[in-house]
Amino acid sequence: MLEITAGGYTFKARYEEEAAPRTVAAFREKLLPLDSRIIHVRWSGQAGWIPFGDLDLGIEPENGTCYPHPGEIVIYPGGVSETELLIGYGYVNFASKAGQLAGNHFATIVEGNENLPALGEKFLWEGAQEISFREI
Repeated sequence: MLEITAGGYTFKARYEEEAAPRTVAAFREKLLPLDSRIIHVRWSGQAGWIPFGDLDLGIEPENGTCYPHPGEIVIYPGGVSETELLIGYGYVNFASKAGQLAGNHFATIVEGNENLPALGEKFLWEGAQEISFREI
């Protein structure tokens, strides 16, 4: 399980190990523990994202989705756009200035979902929010 804290809210997420084993492994080995800031997406609708620039996680597309549901956490491993992590809080059509993207759905929030819209409003109207990811 994964504990995520952001904007004064706490969430718990389960890994999607069967559907995205390589992405889960890369997240655990290369990114955890993760302390960053999450900002509102530019082109994708109702989601927050953490840009990682040219970070190479050594993963390929896996369990890809262009339309993550609220609470689904995806990593775009890079390619036509930069490497990034995205968390949906409402309707999402995952895209960048280069066009449609498919992210690797590797985790799903299973506790605290009721606070996702409030978190989304917070980073939309108040700007970047501190976020941390810890394995529990």
